[in-house]
Amino acid sequence: MNESIETYTLPRGKLASWLLHAGNDVPLEIRVALAGSLFGTLPIFLGGVLNTVAVAWVLERRHPEPLFRIWLLVELAVCLIRLCVLVTARRRAQRGQSTLTDIYVLLAAVWGATVGYGAFVSILSGDWVAATLSFLSAAAMVGGICFRNFGAPRLVAVMIFLSLGPCCVGALFADERVMLLTLVQIPFYLFAMSAAAWRLNGLMVATMKAERENDRRARHDGLTGLLNRDGLCHAAKHGDGEFSRLQPGMALLFLDLDGFKPVNDAYGHDVGDQLLVRVARRLREVAGAGALIARFGGDEFAIVTAHAPLQPPHELAGQIIDELGKPFELGTAVSIRVGVSVGIALVPAEGSEIDSVLRAADEAMYIAKREGRDRRALAPDSAAITGNGTGVSFASVR
Repeated sequence: MNESIETYTLPRGKLASWLLHAGNDVPLEIRVALAGSLFGTLPIFLGGVLNTVAVAWVLERRHPEPLFRIWLLVELAVCLIRLCVLVTARRRAQRGQSTLTDIYVLLAAVWGATVGYGAFVSILSGDWVAATLSFLSAAAMVGGICFRNFGAPRLVAVMIFLSLGPCCVGALFADERVMLLTLVQIPFYLFAMSAAAWRLNGLMVATMKAERENDRRARHDGLTGLLNRDGLCHAAKHGDGEFSRLQPGMALLFLDLDGFKPVNDAYGHDVGDQLLVRVARRLREVAGAGALIARFGGDEFAIVTAHAPLQPPHELAGQIIDELGKPFELGTAVSIRVGVSVGIALVPAEGSEIDSVLRAADEAMYIAKREGRDRRALAPDSAAITGNGTGVSFASVR
């Protein structure tokens, strides 16, 4: 079953980027997730739209004047455009396209301004029924603004300021002095809700960082920092950074060190661990960018080449044999040499399972190991597919 994954893009403009700023130490992956959170909770969005449009419509019917008519028309236009942008963004997110985040964020601020405008013209009208209704509407929106958009605390503060700030200005022109109390209430409310948004944002970022770190630990080898089996399988199925998911044109190399056990027996596990770390470092250098490298425990490693590798897989295997055959200097008095047996399997077709390719490479590795140290072997099916043989695996000496 295919699952649609929505990925929302970060804003490009300076203003929208500033509004969505969540902290200097927030990783890119989390910033993308925070931006995506602004597009969710459609029922809350629709509830807010229906509330503000209904209030504007009722008060325009009560006061059929230009100021109220402008409010109703602008409110309808902004809400309709926001809804269209939201629906379009969600569809584009499923296709991996730009999600119009700049427009969506700026429209949110404009919507806050329309709510504030309605409250301002209502209090200027001298109709306390209209003023009370519009003030209640603006205040009611604040909770939704905070809890729907706390992924962007600055946006929350700006939207609250634009929706409630005009209430303070209108109070200065009102005949009732009691309305001046809003000059104290609203700034305090603005500060409290903005602080709540920052608090919620901090908790969300901390949770996402913890989940990200737990996921990284679950999919990486604790000693070498390479992927483990689960991490390799996940990356091959879904992609990982610049790496595309497993597809034809790629190859999987399965490596097993020759002579590693005698190192552990002679020098102890601490030296053996140091050797594995050095091996991982050399594999990173040889495999290059765009390749996946994993340690499967013990002295077994696997490499999945990039979609368009710089060299054929059998040449890469030869280079790995050469590099790992060089001595490892582990301290002033410890110089160690090990070898490596390499099995190679090519990805035969679109949708190939990583497990089947791993088995083929593993079998080829054992063929190479039976031939002696420092050898490479191509899986039989891979040889037939590439025209490099007649279905018989080969092994070559360094």
